[in-house]
Amino acid sequence: MSERRLALTPDALVMMDTIARSGSFAAAARELGKVPSALTYSVRQLEEALDVLLFDRSSRQARLTAAGEELLQEGRRLLSEIDAVANRVRRVATGWEGELTVVADDVISRRILFELCEAFFTLDPHGRSGAAGAGGPGTRLRLRTEVLSGTWEALVSGQADLAIGIEHDREPPPGVAIEPLGEMLFAFVVAPTHPLARHEGPIDDAILVHHRAIAVADSAQRLSPRTLNLLPGQEVLTVNSMADKIEALRRGLGSGFVPQHLVRALLEAGELVRKETRRGMLRASLGYAWRCSVDARGVRRRPPSGLALGWWLQQLGSATTRSALLDCAQ
Repeated sequence: MSERRLALTPDALVMMDTIARSGSFAAAARELGKVPSALTYSVRQLEEALDVLLFDRSSRQARLTAAGEELLQEGRRLLSEIDAVANRVRRVATGWEGELTVVADDVISRRILFELCEAFFTLDPHGRSGAAGAGGPGTRLRLRTEVLSGTWEALVSGQADLAIGIEHDREPPPGVAIEPLGEMLFAFVVAPTHPLARHEGPIDDAILVHHRAIAVADSAQRLSPRTLNLLPGQEVLTVNSMADKIEALRRGLGSGFVPQHLVRALLEAGELVRKETRRGMLRASLGYAWRCSVDARGVRRRPPSGLALGWWLQQLGSATTRSALLDCAQ
């Protein structure tokens, strides 16, 4: 085994990731529970083993070289794959899973998600519904909320078993199956007091670029974050959730596209105004995905091995459920 392969340990990759995130060796050392000198020594050992310079020593900050950037990106990908393997091995492969994690994008209806949880917890250990007071099948359920690529990242990294609200046109890697959820309509809205509320006719990009946009930050940590419907040079207020975006829009802090069903009540109450744009009403094609086994030929085995995941997939097989998750008013 080569010295380079021995040097590229998970600990070394975590160290690189921590230094890049924290911005300095001192901050990374505190996070990793090491003294700065020990961390500096570990970096030098890694550089010697790879025969490259990973950090620019002329800067007081932990600035990566081109080689360091490449190692950081590839290292994050490898850590995700390691996490996925570890999480898959840890989980029970037969019967009711000990724990099931469902990650849903921020735009998915929370009311419908919790209705599904209620139905899940009425199951008895044999999977029959209506077992009042049975305490459910014994599977611990975890719900996560992510935004944009963060939803996909939670699944492919092994942190979640089922992802609801991902981009349906993604190319799944081996071990992941995707099915369509449906289309979600996005409307362009502003507050009644916003200057664009008085605009006559469809608004084109040449006008939009001069007005602040409200955007929700992509929650991905390792995958490249995505931005949607922002124009070059446009001022942006970035928030952490769709609920915060809607509140910022309601206060007249900017404009933006939001899922139509999430602002229906505010539109009816006159607290927000829908405006036409040259882009028209946007549609997002969403899907749901889950981790599945792969046979020796690399063919995905779509049926899940766990009964809890199987139950959720059965619910998502209903067109009514899929529609409700995209628009709880339907």
